Amino acid sequence: MIYVRKVGPQLGHTRQPHSRIIKIILMLLILVISITLTVKLLNTNLEFKLEDLLDLSHEGPDFRVVRSSPHKNSSLPGKCGLPQPCPEEHFAYKISSGAANVIGAKICFNGEILIGVTKPSGAGISIAVVNGKTGELVIADSFDLWNGDLEPLVQFLTSIQNGSIVLMASYDDPASRLNDEARTLIGQLGSSHISTLGFRDNWIFMGGKGMKNIKPLEKHLKNDKSVNKYDDWPEMIEMDGCLPRNQD
Repeated sequence: MIYVRKVGPQLGHTRQPHSRIIKIILMLLILVISITLTVKLLNTNLEFKLEDLLDLSHEGPDFRVVRSSPHKNSSLPGKCGLPQPCPEEHFAYKISSGAANVIGAKICFNGEILIGVTKPSGAGISIAVVNGKTGELVIADSFDLWNGDLEPLVQFLTSIQNGSIVLMASYDDPASRLNDEARTLIGQLGSSHISTLGFRDNWIFMGGKGMKNIKPLEKHLKNDKSVNKYDDWPEMIEMDGCLPRNQD
């Protein structure tokens, strides 16, 4: 008797182990890739956490501050919006002109808003006078130079005492009623642009009277309708920094 072997099913059985091996290899590859990505993410987070722990556990001055700046308080914001505190024996200041006839001028000194909040600026020129030694406000006022009386401005400028820091900022129109006397008095405080300040110019100034250790600073942007940001007015200008205390 002759027997015939059916090889079909047997061949199928011989191929099954190969397909299982391929599936296992693919699963292992996927697992390896997943583990690799997870380890990288964990290492990155670990580095951040370790750095934070080192900073928090450091005794004495902040280690991050020591690395970034020699100033021991540079991690703290400065007064008047400065990014860092001023050195000792210095005052922080920031002056902003007005924007068109909508936003008034602003003067900040040693962390106090002298013009712009409790005392809003008027159209014209706003002036703050500060004691150069103590940093305390002496007087602050705004003067309408569009249709106001000029005499109060002249009296104000004449009354400024030696040893004073003077900060000025324009709003709307700072020049229409300025005469030679007023321009001369402001020029004696150190302004070199007051002689050419014109209708609706933007102008900010910082100087001192009788203070040798302060160099006057100012910015002046002419009213030019071809380049103005606000049609009939130039764009707002700002100036900030640190002023040395009067040592005289």
